[in-house]
Amino acid sequence: MIKNVIFDIGNVLLDFNPKPYVASKVAEEKAEEIYTNIFKSEEWAMLDRGTISEEQAKINIINRNIENEKLINLVFENWYDILEPIETNIEILKKLKENGYKVYYLSNFHLAAFEYVTKKHDLFGKFDGGIVSYKEKLLKPEKEIYEKIINTYDLSPEETVFVDDMKENVEASIRVGLKGIILKEPKELKRELAKININI
Repeated sequence: MIKNVIFDIGNVLLDFNPKPYVASKVAEEKAEEIYTNIFKSEEWAMLDRGTISEEQAKINIINRNIENEKLINLVFENWYDILEPIETNIEILKKLKENGYKVYYLSNFHLAAFEYVTKKHDLFGKFDGGIVSYKEKLLKPEKEIYEKIINTYDLSPEETVFVDDMKENVEASIRVGLKGIILKEPKELKRELAKININI
């Protein structure tokens, strides 16, 4: 029987869709290039791992793409604003708590962005605990980050389900003994939980 639900944050509880955001800031003919410069850079993963500051990441990205300096700065200005709550899923999180489930988060996240969302959104007060990548210097889908949350909160893997929008992250969680839900669309959360007899 499932007693614990671990949530990824991005595209499960908070919307994270940078392409439309970049398109809203940058001319159409440059949008894909700027998106790739930033969100597909090696620095983006380093930010999640907590091995570089956002300011240094931005400097590195600009140095590689100096012709796009102004546009890169423009996109970095307020990108945190795209991290808006997925209200239906936050309601599900609250109901899980009310029904006696323990709820946790396990997410790849930057330090500055995480500090921003935890101050802005009260949903983080609902959790029984969580692990965030930059603090641990670990990233999903590395097995050590799943072991970290299991060991930190003394979770029984067979009583725990992990919800993430990325297939590789869920597959990695299953390899360490957790149950897994690949959430292809945020609106499918209630239906996917019902499949493993979590009805709310």
